[in-house]
Amino acid sequence: MSKLVICDHPLIQHKLTYIRNKDTKTKDFRELVDEVATLMAYEITRDLPLDTIKVQTPVAETEAKVISGRMIGLVPILRAGLGMVEGILKLVPAAKVGHIGLFRDHETLQPTEYYINLPTDAPNRQLIVIDPMLATGGSAIAAINALKKRECEHIKLMCLIAAPEGVKAVQEAHPDVDIYLAALDERLNEKGYIVPGLGDAGDRIFGTN
Repeated sequence: MSKLVICDHPLIQHKLTYIRNKDTKTKDFRELVDEVATLMAYEITRDLPLDTIKVQTPVAETEAKVISGRMIGLVPILRAGLGMVEGILKLVPAAKVGHIGLFRDHETLQPTEYYINLPTDAPNRQLIVIDPMLATGGSAIAAINALKKRECEHIKLMCLIAAPEGVKAVQEAHPDVDIYLAALDERLNEKGYIVPGLGDAGDRIFGTN
């Protein structure tokens, strides 16, 4: 079963409180999401492998650590996932960015891929799928399916908040994908919204609510 990590750092939890607040304005909401993404990136990259190299300081030669192994790729699910990308790039500016667009089919009610654009070396990268909300899990599962169909195997999922139903669905569909959250909420309501949640993340990031 995949690893579930709740990023409970006090700064993340403090900022998440203001993200949840319905009175937080679009500008502040966007900045807070960006900041939390940066803080979560610190946690999601914790297990990156390191190599030891020699470096010359102004005083002496010494051994020091550098990141080795797979480079990182960020794959936001359009459109809300875009709001977290810049925050992660502040810590890993060398990461390449792809995009996945999904819409809900009115007949099947299932997410359907309408757009995908990935770095040419995506299968060789550690990919982080980004979506602020993990509700039913349908979009995340569809995005991960799309990546695996294109021979991408090293995948993590980053979300601000999730419902237990969504976490369970992703873990059952993709037991090899670790999930990183700022908070695991109570449940989904009858309309499929996360409770207590934060509303529609895309609308609040882009000011379209």
